[in-house]
Amino acid sequence: MRRRLINSTLAVVLVVIAVFGISLVIVETRTIENSAQESVQSEAVRLVAIVDSRLAGHERVESEVLSDQITPNRYARVDIPGRQPIEIGSRPEGGVITTTLKGEQGETVRVEESRSTVSREIGRTLLVILAVALLAVIAAVFLAVRQANRLTAPLIDLAETAERLGSGDPRPRHRRYSVPELDRVADVLDASAERIARMLTAERRLAADASHQLRTPLTALSMRLEEITLTDDPETVKEEAMIALTQVERLTDVVQRLLTNSRDPQTGSAVTFDLDEVIKQQIEEWRPAARATGRAVVRSGKQGLRAVGTPGAVSQVLATLIENSLMHGDGTVALRTRVTGNQAVVEVSDEGPGVPADLGSRVFERTVSGRNSTGLGLAVARDLAEADGGRLELLQQQPPVFALFLSREADQMD
Repeated sequence: MRRRLINSTLAVVLVVIAVFGISLVIVETRTIENSAQESVQSEAVRLVAIVDSRLAGHERVESEVLSDQITPNRYARVDIPGRQPIEIGSRPEGGVITTTLKGEQGETVRVEESRSTVSREIGRTLLVILAVALLAVIAAVFLAVRQANRLTAPLIDLAETAERLGSGDPRPRHRRYSVPELDRVADVLDASAERIARMLTAERRLAADASHQLRTPLTALSMRLEEITLTDDPETVKEEAMIALTQVERLTDVVQRLLTNSRDPQTGSAVTFDLDEVIKQQIEEWRPAARATGRAVVRSGKQGLRAVGTPGAVSQVLATLIENSLMHGDGTVALRTRVTGNQAVVEVSDEGPGVPADLGSRVFERTVSGRNSTGLGLAVARDLAEADGGRLELLQQQPPVFALFLSREADQMD
């Protein structure tokens, strides 16, 4: 493309130079020839006037007197009736420019100039025109190369941007080239890069959330299966199997919710559910893990509460809070339910050192962790709570108290 732009620009310039150059040469040639002819004729007129004046005054008419009136390199001949011709200068050879005039006293004056003088003048003019044309061509080449670079460099840059997008680097470059059409292409590529970046971020976030959210129910399920393998009591096996099936259902719900949120984060599935049942389920799931570490999971507070939300999401939030208490806390893990206004509150606390003072305001941010964990658990739990209109807060740092706020069923409100 660059070569085509340069060649097309040079072609236009050469055509313009050819048209105007030839026209200028023709005009200048005629101008020089006419000027030379007029000069010779003017000199002849002057000589005729001088000769007439001297003849009328009976003065001498000689070559010495007339030689000062003729331009060097020109030839003049004066023919006076009854006298010898008077010649001034050397008669040129070859082609000449000549003018012959007859005076009032009967004399004839002829002035000649070699056409080679005119040819030299025309040659000098042609050299000037050619020099100007050459400078114009050089300037055209410079401008053509500059314009070609101005147009092709952005195209090469845009091609590199598109290649970067195709290779998985979606960072927008925000480069503009002061060419509206190219800037429009750059805008589209930057917008595409931002969309791809958002999609990749959403996919990575989904993968991280899925890994974290599935880990907890899978851990609880594995513990139930271990309980089954360690007992020979059919009733215990049946009980543990039923709990395991419940956990499988919750695991399915978690997967379904992850897929739903990845397609449309605004899609809610809130229903009215029995909060006591969800809390009981979580206590049963985590009691073996707590017992293995010599700790306990207990509950207290108001019972018979019905809340509005997604049971699977609420279970996941509580599972995250209990798991954090078992992993980072100490002593008994306590779940306490209460009512505040039109909301049901589930508080999860333990007897450990709590949340460091410098992390209190950032504990729900992703990647923020004080104990070398992923930092995703509380962030995902907060997102799950807010998805159905609830909220998750840190009420107290030391000892730690986390509170899950959920809307209550309308007929339970005072």
